Amino acid sequence: MVEPDSLAAIELELDELWSFVLKKSRKRWIWIALCRHSRQVVAYVIGDRSEATCRKLWERIPADYRAAHCYTDFWEAYRNVIPEDQHTACGKDSGLTAHVERWNNTLRQRLARFVRKTLSFSKSDQMHDICLRLFIYRYNLSLRPI
Repeated sequence: MVEPDSLAAIELELDELWSFVLKKSRKRWIWIALCRHSRQVVAYVIGDRSEATCRKLWERIPADYRAAHCYTDFWEAYRNVIPEDQHTACGKDSGLTAHVERWNNTLRQRLARFVRKTLSFSKSDQMHDICLRLFIYRYNLSLRPI
């Protein structure tokens, strides 16, 4: 949980990446909200690339984190969902979304079903979600201080 004194310093990086279930024509977009300070995933959602899915991600972000400043790419859905005073849209070259982009690469490296050109893939949406949820749980647990 976030300490009340540090709420103003919280920054989130949000991004989306695509994968598929069963065949490439059944794309699934994974939306991630990553805390810049702790490097932990604070929320995720699997859906399409619409504003409605972005809104689901925003609603899943815990209340303590929803006051944070958010860095995203230029995808229009972010601009329509995240309050303007909390949002900065930036390119990859700025480095402001480097942590979430790195997380996307880590996911693709460690779980073959999330690689775009692969022989491994999820056969159901349920297994896709379960594998992602387990990965996020273990990833976040590995970053907790002992």
